[in-house]
Amino acid sequence: MNSYEFIKNEAGKTLIACTYRQNGKSYLGILDDVQGSFSLLDIPFTDIDNIASWNDYLYVEGASAVHPSSVAKVTLDGRKVVDFKICWSSSSDCLKYESYFSQPELIEFPTVVPGQNAYAYYYPPTNPLYQASQEEKPPLLLKSHGGPTAETRGILNLSIQYWTSRGWAFVDVNYGGSTGYGREFRERLLDCWGIVDVDDCCSCAKFLLENGKADKERLCITGGSAGGYTTLAALAFRDTFKAGASLYGVADLNLLKAETHKFESHYLDKLVGDDKAFFDRSPINFVDKFSCPIILFQGLEDKVVPPDQARKIYKALKEKGLPVALVEYEGEQHGFRKAENIKFTIEQQMVFFARLIGRFNVADPITPIKVDNFD
Repeated sequence: MNSYEFIKNEAGKTLIACTYRQNGKSYLGILDDVQGSFSLLDIPFTDIDNIASWNDYLYVEGASAVHPSSVAKVTLDGRKVVDFKICWSSSSDCLKYESYFSQPELIEFPTVVPGQNAYAYYYPPTNPLYQASQEEKPPLLLKSHGGPTAETRGILNLSIQYWTSRGWAFVDVNYGGSTGYGREFRERLLDCWGIVDVDDCCSCAKFLLENGKADKERLCITGGSAGGYTTLAALAFRDTFKAGASLYGVADLNLLKAETHKFESHYLDKLVGDDKAFFDRSPINFVDKFSCPIILFQGLEDKVVPPDQARKIYKALKEKGLPVALVEYEGEQHGFRKAENIKFTIEQQMVFFARLIGRFNVADPITPIKVDNFD
């Protein structure tokens, strides 16, 4: 991860090409530390991961709402961009489907704390071949990112476009505690994981409802890892969502603390708090509070969130009589890598939501898995 490079201008003077993020967007510019000046460079990427220089060119690894992760060659004339050329793309042929792409809208919404706002990327349903009825609001899938102190970014994600091209609205939330919006925003999650993230996700859904962007009876939530925890906590401790999907999500904070890998072994200390907080914010301890359908996906070789977590929540919900399904993958770890499993996961979420709360048939030929207490 390289955020700056030393470069020479036409007069041989050393300058610094650098990138930074502010309010959910990446910027690229030229810094003259002697003069104390900074010049922004205009390029199509809104998200930048790496920069490097070679033979008077800058090479930028980045993406945007219409560009998948790519490497671009940037030609400079002084402190201006005179040419921007994609020289490698992670998915070069996907641009032929650009008419199907839903463009993300950065939204700022009020939280439960007066005067505090949080952020999200809202993707409206988009398909050039279909037009929805004016009388029907779309189902909404809200995603809670992992980390939990990570950040979701408004770049081209075909997994999101899968939903929006099939009539769903999709919102990707940067709850309090996410990076990219300043230190005060990131520190909102200290001692408050399981509270601030859950409240912000619910507040975002309510904000979209109030603005006519979604159907109240078809609000769904999904997330992986820490996002899976936020999903389960939202379903256990709030009544905003009608169904959810947890991908290798945390159900028991104490179990996570005891069994997770060494690198993150003390990560939770500042995020949760005392022993009482670890118990009170663990969804597995309050199964009686769950009241809607849930589908769980788990890799059997996961060392970060071991399979026991998903199995415990599945068993408890099954015994309670709620519609629930568990999908376990041999050979998968924390985050799914095999294409067939990634595809199966997103398709089974779609058909699960459609059958349980969506009131529609999916367009794709998907064979649903058995849902306990439903099939």
